[in-house]
Amino acid sequence: MPAADATFTPSLTPGGEELRPGTLSHSVLTIALMLATIIQVLDTTIANVALPHMQTSLGATYDTVTWVLTSYIVAAAVTIPTTGWLSARIGPRNLFLVAVTGFVIASMLCGIATSLTEMVVFRALQGVAGAFISPLSQSVMLNINPRERHGKAMSIWGMGVMVAPIIGPVLGGYLTEEVNWRWVFFVNVPIGGLCLFLLFALLPKDRQPERRFDKLGFGLLALGLASLQLLLDRGQTNDWFESTETLIEAGVAISALWMFGVHMVTGRNPLFSREILTNRNLLSSLALMSVISIALFANMALLPPMLQNLFNYDVIDTGLLLAPRGIGILITMWLSGILLGRVDARILIASGLSMIALSLWQMTHWTLVMDWRPFFVSGIVQGLGMGFVFVPLNTLAFGTLPPDGRTDGASLLNLVRSLGGSVGISIVVTYLSRGSQTSHEMLAQHVTDQSLGMAGGGRLQELGSLTDSALSAANAEVTRQAMMVAYLDDFHLMMWITLLSIPFVLLLKRPPAFSAPPQMAME
Repeated sequence: MPAADATFTPSLTPGGEELRPGTLSHSVLTIALMLATIIQVLDTTIANVALPHMQTSLGATYDTVTWVLTSYIVAAAVTIPTTGWLSARIGPRNLFLVAVTGFVIASMLCGIATSLTEMVVFRALQGVAGAFISPLSQSVMLNINPRERHGKAMSIWGMGVMVAPIIGPVLGGYLTEEVNWRWVFFVNVPIGGLCLFLLFALLPKDRQPERRFDKLGFGLLALGLASLQLLLDRGQTNDWFESTETLIEAGVAISALWMFGVHMVTGRNPLFSREILTNRNLLSSLALMSVISIALFANMALLPPMLQNLFNYDVIDTGLLLAPRGIGILITMWLSGILLGRVDARILIASGLSMIALSLWQMTHWTLVMDWRPFFVSGIVQGLGMGFVFVPLNTLAFGTLPPDGRTDGASLLNLVRSLGGSVGISIVVTYLSRGSQTSHEMLAQHVTDQSLGMAGGGRLQELGSLTDSALSAANAEVTRQAMMVAYLDDFHLMMWITLLSIPFVLLLKRPPAFSAPPQMAME
């Protein structure tokens, strides 16, 4: 067993009760933190399936309605880096309560929006408020638990972060089809209200050391992140670097982020502590977190449309086929919390990445004539791998950080998770689009009179009025096969990205609480 954290001092509720693990107050506060995290992460994916209905209801075009997603993503990305400073400025409790309140109000406003302009503005407000929730909930979970319980704490917290994006499209599809698309946002109100009540009653009043706000650093980072997110979100629509808009966004992003990096090295009071940014475990965890985000979010962008368009599953069946992934995550997150301290966390992470790569290899063998079982098996394997990566990775990332650096560390991890998801989605969507076009051209070359069953002197033209129908049917099948080939190429790409990330595990080191044998740690 890992050594007990002798330096741990239990936080106090506003009523003066100690938040010791095992007490009712501690358990209820953990549930409240989970609820807050779930509704925030859920909103990154739940609105996607409702876009067609929003487009009709709000009188928007296909290009303009996507700003409902873009405004949320950009606002959240720009706001996350300020979490550490604001937490130190007004206190993590006050910031958390303001964030949840703002998120609930913004969700209500999104649900009653009557125009696209209103929806975009309200989604931006929702993104700003929601940006604080994940890093603050993660930081509080670490602060109310001693170091030897950080693995279990992160397994509980991670269940919401990892499972919410999977159930988001399913829940969004059900609410949109069976109730109304506005309930995609209204569903946050009762859950958020309960969460706010529990947080107000139990959230401790711990404060962090105050520090000056780095206006220049924040301005550069905000400009760079906003430009990068716009580039990633609109790149495919704008045909990437064939578009002037994309070139401008790329130039601004590179320039601003480069200047921010220089400022972080040379500035007197940088936005993030240099001690944090030179922490080997945190930097390695940021790199690995980006990889698992690519695997998670890219898969969630690919699988629902593939299952519905190529395999003709409806929304409910699609959700059921995606459920094994969430089940696998829950199993290994729970198991990781138990194994940490008994098994080297780096072994768990490497095993998890290997399982993710294995599941992607299995997915490269999918065909259009298979039944549901391959979806189930690969989903379970991938979920098991993600659970083995996420919990140990978060535990190691914070294992060597001082307590006052946890909020900044959490904001960086959540920022990288969001950016990794955006990058992954952009890569696979672009690769899918171009791969399907290339595959279509290659397959179409083999469509001849002979391949269509007209051998022996017959010609397609002899079908008379049925010629156009035959050609349309052949083209539809070629398109279907080409799209499947493109999906398989995407799975191959993600498999290699995952495999190439495994050596980064060697850069991680075990934190002090896990480095000594039990008998030595107790001395």
